[in-house]
Amino acid sequence: MSEPKRTELKLRAERALLVGVALPGADVDPHDPLGELRALAKTAGARVVDEMVAKRRTVHPGLYVGRGKAEEIAERVELNDVDTVVFDNDLSPAQIRDLEKIIDRKVLDRSEVILDIFAAHARTNEANLQVELAQLEYTYPRLRHMWTHLERVAGGAATAASAVGGIGTRGPGEKQIEIDRRLVQRRVSELKRRIKAIDRRKQRLVASRREHYLICLVGYTNAGKSTLMNLLTGAGVRVADQLFATLDTRTRRWDLGEGDEALLSDTVGFISDLPHHLVASFRATLEEAIGADLLLHVADAASERVDRQIQAVRGVLDDLGCGEKDQLLLLNKVDRINDPTVRTVLAGRHPDAIFVSATTGRNADALVRAVQRRVRGRQVCVTIEADTANGRLMQYLSRYGRLSGQTYTGRQVRLQATLGEKRLAALSGLGDDVRIVSLRDGA
Repeated sequence: MSEPKRTELKLRAERALLVGVALPGADVDPHDPLGELRALAKTAGARVVDEMVAKRRTVHPGLYVGRGKAEEIAERVELNDVDTVVFDNDLSPAQIRDLEKIIDRKVLDRSEVILDIFAAHARTNEANLQVELAQLEYTYPRLRHMWTHLERVAGGAATAASAVGGIGTRGPGEKQIEIDRRLVQRRVSELKRRIKAIDRRKQRLVASRREHYLICLVGYTNAGKSTLMNLLTGAGVRVADQLFATLDTRTRRWDLGEGDEALLSDTVGFISDLPHHLVASFRATLEEAIGADLLLHVADAASERVDRQIQAVRGVLDDLGCGEKDQLLLLNKVDRINDPTVRTVLAGRHPDAIFVSATTGRNADALVRAVQRRVRGRQVCVTIEADTANGRLMQYLSRYGRLSGQTYTGRQVRLQATLGEKRLAALSGLGDDVRIVSLRDGA
């Protein structure tokens, strides 16, 4: 296979053959084992023309699938005029090299496809830096095995064509792979420095919002997070029926009504087996989730793989250190569920979840009420004494609480009100005359 094909790690308009390897105990969808890889390949721009699944007891150390299956793939490639073979597994550099020798076509693994999609969808400088870092960290250990030109010698060469060092650099020489590795390491260090600066700015930005209640949308890619954000805030963010349509975090004010509001952020979608170096690279983007008060976990209730997707998201949240945060599971796309039995089963598995439709707005009011309860915190009954001229206190209680009684004595007023526990701290800032007389749990 010619070298330029190997270095073009993209799937734009290419005819692709998808290959999956089912190992004992693997978490594979029995109904559609390559469904997710198919969606990834299509999002990357490929045209899927053939698929095959191989069952193995163990991974073949040299070819992953074994020589017989590799030769069968080569036959299918010729038969269907395939440009690229895409594996639903992560392959080692040596395995990719040896498979390409037999198949005579470009071979990509799952991580490369995900990186290609991220690169295509990156729009901001921050996203581009993070994608480049993830690509370089993926590529670095694969330099020796993927490209034969990296064995050429620089300086001290035997021929004029390879003596790239020029006058004054002749000597024992240096392999091109060593030059490339050094360049990659230098670029990785520079990207990490720049992303670390972005991360510090993100942390300061999140910290500056501490006076607001912070809510973050998380979930499997294409679960409908951006559509839900548009419904709740009118943000007008881009919506597309494809994986990883959103890479950049967007934050908007969410008016919950009755005087309550929060900041709502949308984040990059997750996926099962998301490359760890990709999660690490996008940590700055996910800083909103790390600093949030509440995570709204959006799942596609109409997907046959919804439970697997929920577990995948929870796994990534654990990796980010967010697993113990307050979460509210939203089973989205309920309008696409035609069988009531499916909803009954899901409700049994996830009794605390809220069924919603971001497209139709169904049950949005139930979601708002659930979020309001969290924003307000535990309801308490408070008795307050203040000067009768303190209009700010009266306005605050009218907006954020429920007044249940007023008693006047001269220039003093005693007020009974019910409001969220988190609102109590603000009372002391409404005047030196404000004094809390008693507190008890609200109804």
